[in-house]
Amino acid sequence: MKQPRIVLAWHPSLERPLMTDFFSVSTEVREALAAGQPVVALESTIFTHGLPRPRNLEVALEGEAVIRAAGALPATIGVFRGVPTVGLSAAQIEEMANDDSLIKAATRELAYASVTGVSAGTTIAATAFLARAAGIDVFSTGGLGGVHHGAETSFDESADLAGMANTSIVLVSSGAKAILDIAKTLERFESLGVPVIGYRTNRYPGFYVADSGYAVSARLDSPQQIAQMLRRHRGLGAASGLLIANPIPAADSLDSEELDIIIQRAWHDLERDGVSGQRATPYLLDYIRRATDGRSLDANVALYLNNIRLAVQIAKSLVGAQG
Repeated sequence: MKQPRIVLAWHPSLERPLMTDFFSVSTEVREALAAGQPVVALESTIFTHGLPRPRNLEVALEGEAVIRAAGALPATIGVFRGVPTVGLSAAQIEEMANDDSLIKAATRELAYASVTGVSAGTTIAATAFLARAAGIDVFSTGGLGGVHHGAETSFDESADLAGMANTSIVLVSSGAKAILDIAKTLERFESLGVPVIGYRTNRYPGFYVADSGYAVSARLDSPQQIAQMLRRHRGLGAASGLLIANPIPAADSLDSEELDIIIQRAWHDLERDGVSGQRATPYLLDYIRRATDGRSLDANVALYLNNIRLAVQIAKSLVGAQG
């Protein structure tokens, strides 16, 4: 007889997770959470749609290794053969990293992927949703989605915005992706009630560069302060997550003027080629990668691993560990 799948789900009105059977949480992740150990969630679109092969698999496994070496547990999240999964195994990650048929799943696609049995890389919105459902408090990524240029007529903005407005989690990123309208993205976060907090900076990072040209309204200088703010934010009954803006290390950043020129050309070619919707971001990021002879890819990986290191410190602070 098939054994029932035991997994965890969460509702913001409850202090403890409930049991459900709609998604899977690995035994390792479930036991770590039950024991009060620090866990850091990682998204899967970075290796299913964001990075070229074979770098995608290398980075996915390196990110997990960095977390383990720092004394926490990684929980890479994705949909594997129709099962939304918190804590993908190395074998599952490898299969997904080499599968051309994967879809990209925001929160709205999770049930569709489950019903049809397909595998999917989960976006920030979907990853945060599943992470919090499993009881994970900290999530690390590279750059997040936001408002696209021309959104005042196209209404093209990422579901990551609404996801962060409705998911109580700490998200560490290096700002919105460089190809987005940063000013409008920050305005939307303000309207949605999502705190945007500069980590040891008063400036909002620009993904490949440390300064996007815009300021943040809040700054915190330690992982302990971030952990304390999450507790206070939840204690006040706020529904949104905390967006931690962690700049790319200076040694790994690109030249801002060169990047601006490349991004303008990328947008021109995107419109010429008629690319839109979920295909736009991969197109633009690949354009930048080729235009910089791969330097943007190296910067992407560097900021991603840097964010993971900060996320581990925050996760440890939340569970009362030292480090």
